[in-house]
Formats: sequence, C-alpha cells, structure tokens
Amino acid sequence: MAEEVVRGKEVTVTFDAGRCIHSRGCVLGYPTVYLPNVQGEWIHPDAASAAEVMHTALNCPSGAIRVARNDGSATSDSPPVVNTLRVRENGPLAIEAELSIKGAPQASPRATLCRCGQSKNKPFCDGAHTAAGFAASGEPAAKEFAPLEVRNGPVNVQPLPDGPLKVTGNMEVVSGTGRTLNKATTLFLCRCGQSKNKPYCDGSHKAAGFQAE
Repeated sequence: MAEEVVRGKEVTVTFDAGRCIHSRGCVLGYPTVYLPNVQGEWIHPDAASAAEVMHTALNCPSGAIRVARNDGSATSDSPPVVNTLRVRENGPLAIEAELSIKGAPQASPRATLCRCGQSKNKPFCDGAHTAAGFAASGEPAAKEFAPLEVRNGPVNVQPLPDGPLKVTGNMEVVSGTGRTLNKATTLFLCRCGQSKNKPYCDGSHKAAGFQAE
C-alpha cells in the first residue's frame, strides 16, 4: 500500500497505513488534523501548529505517521538519544531506535513488533492481538543488568525463521509504566505468543509449531 503524503504550509505529513496499529493517539489528540471516519482527505497539516503536528508523529508508536518541516529544520525521523523497547500490555513491542529490519534501514525510528503470533504483516503488528484475545503483561519481572556504555546507535531486528526476533544493538527494555526491565546488546524476543517468559523467547515456538519467515 502506497504512503499518503500531504504537504501543508509549514510541515509535510507522511502516513503509512501498512504500519498503523490504530492506537488512535492522532485522532484523539488532534482531531482537527486527523479526521476519523470521513471520505476523501482526512489529514490537514495546517489545522494545528507545526509543533503540534510534529508531536503527533513523535507519539505514534508504529511509525505510521512521519512529519517534517518544509524548511528542513526538523523531522520526526531523527533517532532517539536512548534506544527503547516498550512492552505494551496485551499488545506489541514498541521499539524506538536507529532501526534496520532484516538489514533494511527504516524511514522511521519507531515501529511496533508483533508478539502474539497472529499478525498478517509480521514482523510488524497489525492489531490482530485484539481479536485473538492475546494476554501478556506489560509489567514483566526485571532482570539483572549492567549499564550500557552507549545508549543509542543502530539497532537491527532480524526475524529468525519460525522463531523469535533477534535484536542486536544497544537497547533498554521498558515496562508500560516506564520501569527499566533490562539493558542489553542482544535480545531474543518471543513472537509466537507462547513463551512463558515474555517478552523473551523460551523456545516455545518449537512445540507450538510456529511458522513465520
């Protein structure tokens, strides 16, 4: 599905429907900019200040919304100062970093990754966890960890065949309430939905017969 690109007077909004998980932060926070349930044009960049429209992209967990100032002075695509992987209650893993997925650099530093095993758009979340009744805590137990020497930098997400997500790069795992759970440079994350040690893989994908590229 092609991206929608809407240019306003001060900012340009890019929307990728294939990445959207309908967290609805945009339509709830700025309903004059993002009009829900309408026919035709629904993105109106000039209906709020440039700073407010930029805020919508910075708070879009999936990276479906990206915003850039037309004068080139700012973009929502800048990587973060601290790489994070946020565990969403009964939902996906929200990652923010200088991202590559399967070795391909991503336009946005934000993405939501499926952990229920049901997405039709793996490794990305497509909202299938809701219909599947997926249940997994956003507050798993913390691990022992040492400080990272560097807290940002490139991160690659590699889905292993019929197995977990291998994440390499500096990463802080954070709970839904903002509690730091782990700091690591290599993580193996469950994406079959069956692990007893979520968000980490425990090998359950083998017994479950999980299949994914």
